[in-house]
Order: sequence, then structure tokens, then C-alpha cells
Amino acid sequence: MRSIVLGEGRPQICVPLVGATIAELAAAASGLIAGDYDLVELRIDFFSESDIPAAVREAIAVVRAALPEGVPVIFTFRTKREGGQRDILPEAYADLLGLAIAAGVDAVDVELFTERSCLLRIVSAAHEAGVLVVMSSHDFESTPPRAEILARFAEQQALGADVLKLAVMPSSPRDVLTLMDATAEFVAEQARRPVIAMSMGGLGVVSRLAGETFGSCVTFGSVGASSAPGQIEASELRAVLDLVHGAR
Repeated sequence: MRSIVLGEGRPQICVPLVGATIAELAAAASGLIAGDYDLVELRIDFFSESDIPAAVREAIAVVRAALPEGVPVIFTFRTKREGGQRDILPEAYADLLGLAIAAGVDAVDVELFTERSCLLRIVSAAHEAGVLVVMSSHDFESTPPRAEILARFAEQQALGADVLKLAVMPSSPRDVLTLMDATAEFVAEQARRPVIAMSMGGLGVVSRLAGETFGSCVTFGSVGASSAPGQIEASELRAVLDLVHGAR
């Protein structure tokens, strides 16, 4: 995506933009410090006018204009069932992501458990436009068993995802190890696409720092407001990732 390559070396740092207004998004994007991040995620479910197409187009344009040319933008509407801010009907979800694809974002986040015909419609539209599909699954209640983690990655890959993503909530250190070990196995034995995996909350912070070790290619860091539990400041995250990378 633009100036970055996923799946090689140190994980890339993605910063979510969670502004509710055009002004807030513009200020957040323009206030990012070069070197602290590699790509941004426009979390349009936080945007107060996400149901108004013209406003969404403006939000995309404002964020793109505020960022350096080489920084990719991932467009995400996180549904409430997967930890987002609001609900949306499947057809409206497909229309919204189609709008973002036409507006020239670099990637769209597509939730794995989207109604299947809508999911396939989004994937097809993205690929026709040369936009990457980050297919995601989030569990804010628990960590699925190892076999389920592997199955979700495999399903995302089979459905045409360009990047596979899974975020889960641990209730014990063993849950964190389960996520990391299953991801490492999938990356080593099955993956044909880059993988993003994280264990959320305080228990899962180690997974955000050690991605290069177990095969996760992106980690999410915050600049100000965060979009998920366990995110740490991007500048601090960069220092740790560089330390881990240098020791390998």
C-alpha cells in the first residue's frame, strides 16, 4: 500500500482516526507526527455523519489531504456487534464501503461475518478498483479456541482477503499465548496473505509489541483517543518495535 509493504520485517504501525466531525478528523490527521506511524485507519463509525454520503466523501478527502502522499488510508466502519459505535444494515454497509472504494481509499476493512452476498459484493468492487481488502473478525468477549482461530483466518483467505485480521479478548495469559501460537502456526503453514492478530486489553499488550515474532504484520497505536482496549501511544510503540526488530 503506497509506501509500505506488509509482512516484511518490523510490523507497521496503524493509527486510528476517531473524530466525530470534519474539523476533528482534519486536526487529528494533520497533527500526526512523521515517524510515529506508517498508516492510518479512518474509523468512520465514530463520524457523526456516516450516513450522509457527501459528508463521508468529504471526510475521506480531508484526511487524505492532511496526510503525506506515501501514507495509506484504511476505511473502516466497525459495527456495534464487533466493538464499533453503531449498527448498520448489510446493504447500507456494502453501499458505504463501495462509496469509500470509489473515493480512492487504499484499503477497506470488511467484517468476516457480514451477510455473505454483501461481503462478496464489497470484495469484488474493491479488487476491481485496485483497493485492498482487510477482512476482520473481532471478539470483545473471549478468545476462541485454537481451531476456531485457524478456521477464521482460513475462511478470510478463501473469501479473497488481501490481509487477514483477528482481534480477541483474553481472560488469562494462556489466552494470549493461544492467539499468538495459532497465528504463528497459520503464518508458517497456511498463509498466502499478510496477517494481523492481536489480543486486546491489558493482558494482551504483549501481542501488540511482539508481532514480528509470531507473524502479525500490523499493530495499532493511539495518538490521543484510542479505538480499542489495550492500544498504547504510537511513539512508545515505535521504540519497542524497533528494539524487538533490532534483537532478531
